[in-house]
Amino acid sequence: MSNNNQFKTAVVGLGYQSHEDHLPALKNIQNIDLVAICDKDKDKLSAFKKENKKIAVYNNIEKMLKKHQLDFAIVVLPHNEHYNVTKKLISNKIHILKEKPFAVNLKEGVEIMKLAQKNKIQIMTTLQRRYNPIYTTFFQLIDKIGTPFYIDIRYHFYVNNPHEGWRGIRQQAGGGCLIDMGYHMIDLLVWYFGLPEKVFAEFSCNAVCNVKYDAEDTISILFKYIKCLWGTMLISRVVPPKEEYFYIYGTHGIIKIKRGLIERLNSKGDVLESLTIQSSWPSAATDQIEYFLKVITGERKNITSPEFNFNHLAFIEACYRANNSNKYVNPHKLIKDVYEKQIGD
Repeated sequence: MSNNNQFKTAVVGLGYQSHEDHLPALKNIQNIDLVAICDKDKDKLSAFKKENKKIAVYNNIEKMLKKHQLDFAIVVLPHNEHYNVTKKLISNKIHILKEKPFAVNLKEGVEIMKLAQKNKIQIMTTLQRRYNPIYTTFFQLIDKIGTPFYIDIRYHFYVNNPHEGWRGIRQQAGGGCLIDMGYHMIDLLVWYFGLPEKVFAEFSCNAVCNVKYDAEDTISILFKYIKCLWGTMLISRVVPPKEEYFYIYGTHGIIKIKRGLIERLNSKGDVLESLTIQSSWPSAATDQIEYFLKVITGERKNITSPEFNFNHLAFIEACYRANNSNKYVNPHKLIKDVYEKQIGD
C-alpha cells in the first residue's frame, strides 16, 4: 500500500464484466487508486482513455508491470488467458482478484496455488452472489425446513451462437456452459451443502445445425451426497426462457431461491415468508472488492481461496469424466489424486 493509504490497482481485461461491475465498483471505493488498464485490443484502450485521461493504458502486461508498483490487480479475461497472466502477477508479488473460473482444471489450479503460497500472495475468485442478501439469507432459513432430501438447480437462457468465440472451443474455455455460467450454480451448491460424493452427467453440443463444436451448450447433472440427499442441475446456453433458480426440498418445507427473491414454503407449496430485492444488487461488486482488501491486510478470511475452488474444479472435472465413462465419479477422489501428486512433485 502506498504512503497515502491508497491501494494501487490495475484491471487486466476491458470487456463487458469490467465495464459492468469492476470499474464502477472501483470508483465507489475511496482508498483505491486505479492507475492502469491492460488489454490487447487497442480500440478498447483508446475509447477508455478518452473518458479516463488520468489512467494509464497498456496493451502489454510486462510494460504495465515495469511502470507501476501494484498492490493488487483484477483479472477479467477469457478462461485460457488467466493462467499466464495470473502467474506473472504472482511473480511480481501482486495480489489477485480474478473472474471465475479459478483455473481451467485441477492440475492448473494446484500449480497456481503453490506459486501463490510460495510468494505469499492472496488470490480470490469473484463470486458475487455471496455478497447478495438473497443468497446469504439461505443460512437463516435452512434449519426451518427439516432435513433436506432433494435439490433442483436450473440456469439457462438462449443464444443463437453458442459455437462462436472462445466459449465455443473447449480447449480454450476449459469446457462449455458448465465451467462458464454453471460455475455460479456450483458455487452455491458447494457453499450451501459442500462437495457431493458422486456425480453423473450427460451433455451435448448439438444446438446449431451442421456446425461442429466441442464446448457443451447444455449439460444435465445428477449428484448425490452420503446423507440421503441428492439433486439435479441443468445448465444451458440454448434453452429459453432465461431462468435461474435453486430449490431445496426438506422434510418440513421448501426454500426457493431466484434472482432477487428467496422464499420459504411449507411442504404443500404455500409461501410462509419471503425476501425480495433489486435482482442486480449493484453494491455486491463493491462489497466484494472491499472484502478482498481486508483479505490482503489479514482482517478477513479468503472465502473463495484457491483451495476452496478445488471443489468447483473437481465437480466440473467429475462431470466430464462421468460423461466419458458412463459411470458416477467421486470428485473428492479427483482432488486427492491431483493434489497429492502435484504437492509431492
